[in-house]
Amino acid sequence: MTIFTPHHAEFLRVLADRIRYAFGFGKPLEQVTGLVAAARLRETDSLVPASGYDPAPASSTSSASSAPLKMRSQLSSAGVAPDKAAPCTGVLIINADDWGRDRHNTERILECVRRKTVSSVSAMVFMEDSERAAALAREAGIDVGLHLNFTAPFSATNCPAQLLEKQRQLSNHLLRHRYAQVIFHPGLAGAFEYVVEAQLDEFRRLYGAAPERFDGHHHMHLCANVLYGKLLPAGTIVRRNFSFRPGEKSVINRLYRSFGDRMLARRHRCVDFFFALDSLETSGRLQRIFSLAHQYVVELETHPIDPREYEFLMGNEIFRQAAGLQISPRYTVS
Repeated sequence: MTIFTPHHAEFLRVLADRIRYAFGFGKPLEQVTGLVAAARLRETDSLVPASGYDPAPASSTSSASSAPLKMRSQLSSAGVAPDKAAPCTGVLIINADDWGRDRHNTERILECVRRKTVSSVSAMVFMEDSERAAALAREAGIDVGLHLNFTAPFSATNCPAQLLEKQRQLSNHLLRHRYAQVIFHPGLAGAFEYVVEAQLDEFRRLYGAAPERFDGHHHMHLCANVLYGKLLPAGTIVRRNFSFRPGEKSVINRLYRSFGDRMLARRHRCVDFFFALDSLETSGRLQRIFSLAHQYVVELETHPIDPREYEFLMGNEIFRQAAGLQISPRYTVS
C-alpha cells in the first residue's frame, strides 16, 4: 500500500502551480517576462528546454555579465527557449556512459577519449571492469562522474550479497511499469539510501575521491526516491532531464520534467540543455545542438558501444558538423 507522504504533497502543489501558470492564472513576474520573450520566439525553430534551468537569481549588485544568465533562467522557467542573441560563452560536453560496465564498453570509450571526441565519462561501480577502468582513468586523468545503477545487475565478484538483494528489490520496482520511477515508494526508502551510499563508498575507494558529478543508468537517478529523498550530495553536478523541441512531448510530460529539474536546481548544478547522440540519421538535429553550444552549456550523452555512435565519434564527420566548435576537454558547468 502506497502512503501519502510530504513528498507527494510537495509534488502536487508545484504541479498545480505549474498548471495554473500555464493557463494564465496568477503568473509571477518572471513568468510574464518569459511569455513576452516567447511571443518573439513563437515562429522560430528554437529548441525548448524540458525544464527550468534555475541558477541562483542575480542580486541588484551583480555585474552586467550576469544579466544573460538571469534572462536565461527567466526564459527557461517559462518553458521557452533561451534567447539566441544572449551574449553567453557556450560549452559542448560529450559524456560517455557505462565506463567500467565491461571491458568492451571501457575500451570503446577510451578510444574516443584519446580521439578527443569525448569530454568525460560516467563510471559504473560493482561491475566486472570497474577496477581496471578506475585505474585507467586515474592514470590518464579522465574526468569521471558516478553513473548510479539501480537496474543492471552488479557483476563484480566483490559485490556484497546484501547489496545485490537490495538492488534486486529496486530493479523489480523501477522496471515494473513505466511510471514506477515517478512515484515515491516509502517502503523502499531505506533500500534506495543503502544502494546509493554503497556506490558512493565504492567510487571513493576506486577513484580516491568522492564523485562531483552524478547521472544514472536508464536515467534512474531522477526517480522520485532519489530526487525527493535528497540522496545526492548538495552542490554537486547532476544530469537534468532531456531537452525537447516544441511538440515532441505532451504538456503533462514536460510539466513533470520541469518540476524535476526545478527540484534539481535547488540543490545541484545542471547544464542548460541535455541531448542524446542516438539520432545520427537526423543531421539537422545535431547541427541545431551544436549551434546551441556556441552560447549555452550543452551535454550530449553517448554510448560508444553502439557501432553507429562509435563510428561517428572516431571519424571526421563529427568535426565537420561541429564546424569549428571545440569539444570541451572536461565536464564544465559554471
